[in-house]
Amino acid sequence: MNHDASHGVYGDAGHDPRHMDGATDPDGFDEHVAGLPYGVMAPEVFPRVTEPAAPTSLQAPQAPPTPPAPTVPTPPAAPTAPVAPSAPRAPEAAVPFAEPEAEALRGVPAHVGNRPPSYPPHPLGRPSVRDSDLFAPFSPVVLLDGAQIGRLTVRAASVRGDSHNWEGSCRQDAMAVTRIGPPEAELLLLAVADGVGSALYSHVGSYQFSRLTAVYLDREAEDIHAALCARDGEELRVLATKAVAGAAAELRSGWARAAQHQPRPYADQDYATTLHVLLIPVDARIRDRVLFSVGDGGLFVLREGRWEQGDPEGGEDLLDTRTEALPHAYRSVKATVLRTVPGEVLLLSTDGVTNPLTQKDPEFARRLADAWGGPEVPSMSDFLWQAQTRAKSYDDDRTVICVWEEQG
Repeated sequence: MNHDASHGVYGDAGHDPRHMDGATDPDGFDEHVAGLPYGVMAPEVFPRVTEPAAPTSLQAPQAPPTPPAPTVPTPPAAPTAPVAPSAPRAPEAAVPFAEPEAEALRGVPAHVGNRPPSYPPHPLGRPSVRDSDLFAPFSPVVLLDGAQIGRLTVRAASVRGDSHNWEGSCRQDAMAVTRIGPPEAELLLLAVADGVGSALYSHVGSYQFSRLTAVYLDREAEDIHAALCARDGEELRVLATKAVAGAAAELRSGWARAAQHQPRPYADQDYATTLHVLLIPVDARIRDRVLFSVGDGGLFVLREGRWEQGDPEGGEDLLDTRTEALPHAYRSVKATVLRTVPGEVLLLSTDGVTNPLTQKDPEFARRLADAWGGPEVPSMSDFLWQAQTRAKSYDDDRTVICVWEEQG
């Protein structure tokens, strides 16, 4: 993510994170930190060989007659040769298992526009253990995930952006796909987080916030489920803020302790990240979903071949170079309740996808709609290839999670 600095927000362009100010004012929140818990292949087909016909004269041999005077015995008549088997026929059943057509083989990711982006479409360098923290060198370039829960099918991918591939820096996006709550109030949880580009440890912030927030939301799952059934948006916002605040307090505490052994003091902006969490009831009778958001990125719904903004308030600042970010903005959680029907596709994404999805040139949006709006859910490998569709000038990390619901 690339964002400019502002009060309560974090910047990118021209800003060297190694010369940032010290710890920010915790806004009084840290006073109660200590009191919070820490916490196919086709089968082989063989030609059919016709069974040889039984020899006409191969019967049980009769007893030979008593030989006459010893003369050269007449050799017995040669038995009739068995009927030769017919030549094997071409294996008709082999046709369905023919090799895939050439166009089904995936090459470099497709691109929109007349020319591909300037950056190469593949990873180049990567961080070294010697010159970075111990998280970045082991962060994979690509993450791929999925699930089938009841009538819901999930595909998820997080891919390092072209600019990070070129620089050899780590992927700053993160995602999570899991389930929370008891069986009677179970929710599918999908989360995407985008570390702010200028923040020194934003890749750590996005990874840990996407997971620890899920843990804290699980503690509130029954109340969230009840509020969602009641369509109580304010109660949902309060519950989400409580969970995000709990995660922020625990992470801040841990990061501050770790910074005591480092030359650089702890600062919120070093771990700055956005966060979007979508909760979907597993019970198909409940048609409402809720999105919790801090920062840019967001939710889209594919209806009748067109992408619609799932969180209308989030669409206003999609191209703003400033954004709110955690952990500082833990009080700024937005809650959006929306209703969907089977057959619609939900897309939760960081701005690496939402930005090109909303541009005047509709080609990028049309390609994803064609790929993900068909009658069949794409395979895991197809989804990854489609998610990497490139657009010139959009070189940020991209993380996207799609949900399909079977029509019953």
